[in-house]
Amino acid sequence: MVLTEQKRNYLERLSTKDGVISALAFDQRGALKRLMTKYQDSEPTVAQMEELKVLVADELTKYASSMLLDPEYGLPATKALDKDAGLLLAYEKTGYDTSSTKRLPDCLNLWSAKRIKEQGADAVKFLLYYDVDSAEELNQEKQAYIERIGSECVAEDIPFFLEILAYDEGIADATSAEYAKVKPRKVIEAMKVFSDPRFNIDVLKVEVPVNVNYVEGFGEGEVVYSREEAAAFFKEQEEATNLPYIYLSAGVSAKLFQETLEFAHASGANFNGVLCGRATWAGSVEAYIKDGEAAVREWLRTEGRQNIEELNAVLAKVATPWTERV
Repeated sequence: MVLTEQKRNYLERLSTKDGVISALAFDQRGALKRLMTKYQDSEPTVAQMEELKVLVADELTKYASSMLLDPEYGLPATKALDKDAGLLLAYEKTGYDTSSTKRLPDCLNLWSAKRIKEQGADAVKFLLYYDVDSAEELNQEKQAYIERIGSECVAEDIPFFLEILAYDEGIADATSAEYAKVKPRKVIEAMKVFSDPRFNIDVLKVEVPVNVNYVEGFGEGEVVYSREEAAAFFKEQEEATNLPYIYLSAGVSAKLFQETLEFAHASGANFNGVLCGRATWAGSVEAYIKDGEAAVREWLRTEGRQNIEELNAVLAKVATPWTERV
């Protein structure tokens, strides 16, 4: 993989001095609304969502190499980033059309790679739901969509981060043991598809290849994978791409995510960092709704900071610089 000088400069802005991406993800929109609604009777307001993102950016980007936000509710937060933190902006609409199993991608109507760059972003992020076993015509449609975004990013000379969420059209519950059995193949084969240079992707943001709750010694319930099988899937994932790749936290607890990263490294996965969301900041939502700004700042300065600093300590031991892949 070859980077232009400008793209390399952008990626350096998004990384630690050691070339590891230790990014905080807070581009959640639908998921954030659902979290907030747990603690109040009414639909969260735009002002509430914007303010919480500002508070998290203000308190936690001191400890992150960069932050991922969305242009719908996150623009005020872009002004609250630490001076040394890079910025990624999401280009996709939140969620997907639940009226079919196709989960077709959709860009935000009022945005483009050019407009995202004009907001001061150091990268464009796009989320794609992808089932490698869907009909060929459907997957070609999704691939063509990603090609368009990749071409936009080339034209703007800005890094393109593709977030792939694998799924199975025939399995409704992604947390089930049934899906856990097919997940490794779904994740790994999707990574192979989008590692093709035609997509102009610079960094893959991916799931770990197993559901760790079903790994022997991790979860308390049914065992789907032995530790040896799980380790082999991490190694296979490592061999699936020549691109830099980072892990998403997928809503698991901070502790479980850290343990997963250590297991990935021990298994031979030379991943290049993380984009960690709810595992870092989810606890701030209750404090914000129930007790307001002072309470949420206190939570972020204690538990939030601890979550991110513990994660950084793990990354320092187990993550590999992206510069080794370019």
